[in-house]
This record gives sequence, structure tokens and C-alpha cells, in this order.
Amino acid sequence: MKLAEALQERADLNRKIDEIKRRLAKNILVQEGEQPAEQPDELLKSLDACIDRLETLMAAINRTNGKTKVKGMTLTELIAKKDALNIRIGAYRDAVYTASESTSRARGTEIRVKALLSAAELQKQTDAMCAELRALDNLLQETNWKTELQ
Repeated sequence: MKLAEALQERADLNRKIDEIKRRLAKNILVQEGEQPAEQPDELLKSLDACIDRLETLMAAINRTNGKTKVKGMTLTELIAKKDALNIRIGAYRDAVYTASESTSRARGTEIRVKALLSAAELQKQTDAMCAELRALDNLLQETNWKTELQ
């Protein structure tokens, strides 16, 4: 199995677990004399099976990410870099928005507010980081489809 396939299965399992939890919540309590739409004990068995499979997949994915190297970095390191880049981009976008705000003054005697950072320069840096993020994401995706799950 390729790493990318395992990642897809992990996402499917997470969605399925959420769905089973919702179904379980709707079927645990019933009015006396009524029957649930689904048997809670069967839903619990399905939930446990999905969680067991998810645990196995997560361990294999983490093991693979820790051992697979691309451009001198493990996949784990590349994922951390991607996550940090996403956080940085979000912060820079917020700064661009704030630096772009203009304040109006009704009179010339009112306090004038000015940005201490250039919105244009921040946007330029944000755009460069977005390009880096796209390249990093493409590298991760390509590697995920070429790498066997360990």
C-alpha cells in the first residue's frame, strides 16, 4: 500500500468514526417499548473496529513519515515545515489586512493612525510563502504516491 492510500484511508476512517458516533448517540436512548433504528451494541463493535484500524494506520504512517527522507529531510520534518508555514502565512495575511486599513479623520486635529509595516511588502512576502507552500505540498503529495507504507 502506498503512503497516499493510507492517508486516504485514514481520512475515510475519521469520517466513518464521526458518523458512527452520531448514529450511536441517536440510538442509545429510546422510549420504553420502542426499538432503536440501529442496535447500539453493533454500532459499538463497528466503532471499535474502525478505531483499531485507525490506530494501526496511524502507527504505520508515522513510522513511514519518520523514515522516509526527501531532500535531506524526513517527511515528518517536511510536514512540520508545512504546518509552520501555514501558521506564518495566516499571521502575515492578518498583518496585511491590518496594515491595509485606513482610518479617517473628521478634523485635522484628530489623532492620525499610520501603519508601521508596508502592506505591499507584507503581501509580497505572503505571496512568496504561498508559492513555497504549494511547492512543498506538491513534493509531499508526489512522495506520498511513490512511498510504500512501512
